[in-house]
Amino acid sequence: MEWVEQQLGRPVVKAFNTTYAEPLYELGRPPGSPRRIALPVAGDDPAAKAVVLRLIDELGFDGVDAGGLDESWRQQPDTPVYATDLNADGVRTALAKASKQRKPEWRATPKSPGTYEAPA
Repeated sequence: MEWVEQQLGRPVVKAFNTTYAEPLYELGRPPGSPRRIALPVAGDDPAAKAVVLRLIDELGFDGVDAGGLDESWRQQPDTPVYATDLNADGVRTALAKASKQRKPEWRATPKSPGTYEAPA
Protein backbone atom coordinates (compact mmCIF):
# COMPACT_ATOMS: atom_id res chain seq x y z
CA MET A 1 0.00 0.00 0.00
CA GLU A 2 2.81 2.39 0.81
CA TRP A 3 4.26 1.65 -2.62
CA VAL A 4 0.90 2.62 -4.16
CA GLU A 5 0.94 5.91 -2.24
CA GLN A 6 4.42 6.62 -3.54
CA GLN A 7 3.41 5.86 -7.12
CA LEU A 8 0.27 7.98 -6.95
CA GLY A 9 1.77 10.78 -4.91
CA ARG A 10 -1.46 10.74 -2.88
CA PRO A 11 -2.60 9.20 0.39
CA VAL A 12 -4.26 5.79 0.20
CA VAL A 13 -7.06 4.83 2.55
CA LYS A 14 -8.27 1.25 2.66
CA ALA A 15 -12.00 0.98 3.26
CA PHE A 16 -15.08 -0.78 1.87
CA ASN A 17 -13.11 -3.96 1.14
CA THR A 18 -14.73 -6.02 3.92
CA THR A 19 -18.26 -5.84 2.57
CA TYR A 20 -20.22 -6.34 -0.61
CA ALA A 21 -22.30 -3.79 -2.52
CA GLU A 22 -25.64 -5.16 -1.28
CA PRO A 23 -25.07 -4.31 2.41
CA LEU A 24 -23.89 -0.84 1.42
CA TYR A 25 -27.14 -0.35 -0.44
CA GLU A 26 -29.48 -1.96 2.09
CA LEU A 27 -28.01 -1.72 5.61
CA GLY A 28 -27.19 1.96 6.15
CA ARG A 29 -28.80 3.28 9.35
CA PRO A 30 -28.94 6.64 11.17
CA PRO A 31 -26.32 7.24 13.89
CA GLY A 32 -27.21 5.52 17.14
CA SER A 33 -29.38 2.86 15.49
CA PRO A 34 -29.14 -0.48 17.29
CA ARG A 35 -28.39 -2.45 14.10
CA ARG A 36 -25.91 0.00 12.56
CA ILE A 37 -22.94 -1.89 11.18
CA ALA A 38 -19.34 -0.71 11.04
CA LEU A 39 -16.55 -0.73 8.48
CA PRO A 40 -12.81 -0.68 9.20
CA VAL A 41 -10.69 2.13 7.73
CA ALA A 42 -6.89 1.96 7.50
CA GLY A 43 -4.55 4.69 6.33
CA ASP A 44 -1.47 6.69 7.21
CA ASP A 45 -2.77 10.18 6.46
CA PRO A 46 -5.08 11.39 9.28
CA ALA A 47 -6.82 14.01 7.11
CA ALA A 48 -7.54 11.54 4.30
CA LYS A 49 -8.74 8.94 6.78
CA ALA A 50 -11.05 11.52 8.38
CA VAL A 51 -12.65 12.22 4.99
CA VAL A 52 -13.36 8.52 4.49
CA LEU A 53 -14.71 8.12 8.04
CA ARG A 54 -17.13 11.03 7.41
CA LEU A 55 -18.23 9.46 4.12
CA ILE A 56 -18.89 6.13 5.84
CA ASP A 57 -20.97 7.92 8.48
CA GLU A 58 -22.95 9.77 5.80
CA LEU A 59 -23.68 6.44 4.11
CA GLY A 60 -25.18 5.12 7.36
CA PHE A 61 -22.34 3.12 8.87
CA ASP A 62 -19.90 3.51 11.74
CA GLY A 63 -16.29 3.84 10.69
CA VAL A 64 -13.67 2.13 12.84
CA ASP A 65 -10.10 3.37 12.70
CA ALA A 66 -8.13 0.23 11.87
CA GLY A 67 -4.71 1.87 12.15
CA GLY A 68 -2.15 2.53 9.46
CA LEU A 69 -1.70 0.80 6.15
CA ASP A 70 0.80 -1.55 7.77
CA GLU A 71 -2.12 -2.96 9.79
CA SER A 72 -4.58 -3.13 6.88
CA TRP A 73 -3.90 -6.86 6.45
CA ARG A 74 -6.33 -7.28 9.36
CA GLN A 75 -9.24 -6.55 6.98
CA GLN A 76 -8.25 -8.92 4.17
CA PRO A 77 -10.14 -12.04 3.06
CA ASP A 78 -9.96 -14.88 5.59
CA THR A 79 -9.80 -12.52 8.58
CA PRO A 80 -12.54 -12.36 11.25
CA VAL A 81 -13.87 -8.99 10.02
CA TYR A 82 -14.11 -9.89 6.34
CA ALA A 83 -17.64 -10.16 4.86
CA THR A 84 -19.36 -9.59 8.21
CA ASP A 85 -22.03 -7.17 9.36
CA LEU A 86 -20.61 -6.34 12.79
CA ASN A 87 -21.18 -3.26 14.92
CA ALA A 88 -18.21 -1.05 15.90
CA ASP A 89 -17.29 -3.14 18.95
CA GLY A 90 -17.53 -6.31 16.88
CA VAL A 91 -15.25 -4.84 14.19
CA ARG A 92 -12.66 -3.84 16.81
CA THR A 93 -12.77 -7.34 18.33
CA ALA A 94 -12.50 -9.01 14.91
CA LEU A 95 -9.55 -6.81 13.90
CA ALA A 96 -7.76 -7.71 17.13
CA LYS A 97 -8.31 -11.45 16.50
CA ALA A 98 -6.84 -11.37 12.97
CA SER A 99 -3.79 -13.55 12.36
CA LYS A 100 -0.97 -12.79 9.95
CA GLN A 101 -0.73 -16.48 9.10
CA ARG A 102 -2.34 -16.89 5.66
CA LYS A 103 -3.17 -19.83 3.50
CA PRO A 104 -1.62 -19.58 0.04
CA GLU A 105 -4.94 -19.66 -1.80
CA TRP A 106 -7.31 -16.72 -2.03
CA ARG A 107 -9.98 -17.05 0.63
CA ALA A 108 -13.39 -16.36 -0.84
CA THR A 109 -16.75 -16.51 0.88
CA PRO A 110 -19.96 -18.13 -0.40
CA LYS A 111 -21.01 -14.67 -1.68
CA SER A 112 -17.79 -14.10 -3.65
CA PRO A 113 -18.37 -13.82 -7.41
CA GLY A 114 -15.39 -15.95 -8.44
CA THR A 115 -12.39 -17.93 -7.28
CA TYR A 116 -8.66 -17.50 -7.55
CA GLU A 117 -8.59 -19.93 -10.48
CA ALA A 118 -11.66 -18.40 -12.17
CA PRO A 119 -12.12 -14.77 -11.11
CA ALA A 120 -15.38 -13.05 -11.94
